[in-house]
Amino acid sequence: MKRLGTGIGWRPEIAEAVERLSGIDWVEAVAENVCPGHLPESLVRLRERGVTVVPHGVSLGLGGADRPDAGRLAELAARAEALGSPLVTEHIAFVRAGGPLTASPLLEAGHLLPVPRTRDALDVLCENVRVAQDALPVPLAVENIAALISWPGEEMTEGQFLYDLVDRTGVRLLVDVANLHTNHVNRGEDPAKALGDLPVEAIAYVHVAGGFERDGVWHDSHAHPVPPAVLDVLADLCSRVLPPGVLLERDENFPEPAELARELDAIRETVERSAPTPRTARAAAPVSVSAPGPLPVSGRAPATASADRPVEGGEAASAPAERSEPDDGEVPGTPVPDGPARQRLALAQAALLSALVAGTPVPEGFDGARLAVQARALAGKRADVVAKVAPELPVILAGAYRRAFLAYAHGHPMGDGYRRDALDFAEHLLLEGRVEDAGTRRALRDWWLERSGPAPLSHSPAARLARATRRVLLGR
Repeated sequence: MKRLGTGIGWRPEIAEAVERLSGIDWVEAVAENVCPGHLPESLVRLRERGVTVVPHGVSLGLGGADRPDAGRLAELAARAEALGSPLVTEHIAFVRAGGPLTASPLLEAGHLLPVPRTRDALDVLCENVRVAQDALPVPLAVENIAALISWPGEEMTEGQFLYDLVDRTGVRLLVDVANLHTNHVNRGEDPAKALGDLPVEAIAYVHVAGGFERDGVWHDSHAHPVPPAVLDVLADLCSRVLPPGVLLERDENFPEPAELARELDAIRETVERSAPTPRTARAAAPVSVSAPGPLPVSGRAPATASADRPVEGGEAASAPAERSEPDDGEVPGTPVPDGPARQRLALAQAALLSALVAGTPVPEGFDGARLAVQARALAGKRADVVAKVAPELPVILAGAYRRAFLAYAHGHPMGDGYRRDALDFAEHLLLEGRVEDAGTRRALRDWWLERSGPAPLSHSPAARLARATRRVLLGR
């Protein structure tokens, strides 16, 4: 058994710097940005050096009302096998709502949104986690998220909710101490109380990240230095248990490599200074890590990744004062049918997400001002991601891009991912005559035509007719 140690989030923008940083034992890569058959050369080199790579998913939506999508699970499993990973991680969040369970259009948040801490949500989450565990070749760990908003009528604290989740599924935890700090500022939740309730023996590893405060709201940006308050939460956790791994997350506004090294040093010093004594330690079960051998030429690791399945349950030194009871006589551990619990959760999540991205009325019990802050944050993030997915759009539209996209997003919820969103945005501008400059309009029209049709262009009569029709509609 080998501990993960100290790691950093691998991102293409800092790939070279990560390879040069000393003392990096492992890295975490966003799963959706890794293609199993074409691994980034940087990750291949790191693997060949013996550096562990963990895929970190962001799109499963384990906290949503729907069961996890089989295709997304298969893709996550393929990434774990290609990277020879000892585990995979995801979030306790919902990322989409609507669809068949509510007989309404499917909406995408483009962001991780909080799950209500209720018995319904816990029942559904436990079943979704079991579905994911059965589909993955390695253990699963799930992460607590940061939130700007609170659900009305919650029945458990965060610590109690996570304790019951682990107790019922045996899933491991990815504890994000920056998110605990965020929830302290935004929702008045005591990080020490949450840590006291957690089954810390189930911790797979820990995230540390930076953010900023504006108008009394903490934004978990992953684009700012780690503040002392987050390191204090890390110190509190490490005084209770020695986590198998600690990782620095940085997603934007990347600093110089020397600054990343200083932040990693501060994290190491915090862990070492706060480590529990043998008499007080509650040791977390280490993740089993097989020393990665050289990857085949294709960049794929053998399909049989060596890892232990998660241990069921795990006795904690102090259980929460209150425990949730199963709803409607259900026995914990039994499958949740697509019945009342999923239906109630689906309706509640669809109402919230619709208010955030489609401008429908604020659901009863929510703080309208906080929802407005969250809605603006979602629209801003959506604009930023579309600019990355389709970098030509900010170039074509120049300074008008962001203003135009935010105006578009206000009345046009995302329903099929960011790439489709970029195409729909461009089409909207063209069809609604929102681009006055002839040269800009021509460039935008050419971009849209090139990316909206088949590639390579088909010469069939039907395809030619479709292209001609699009040109007429777009005024070419």
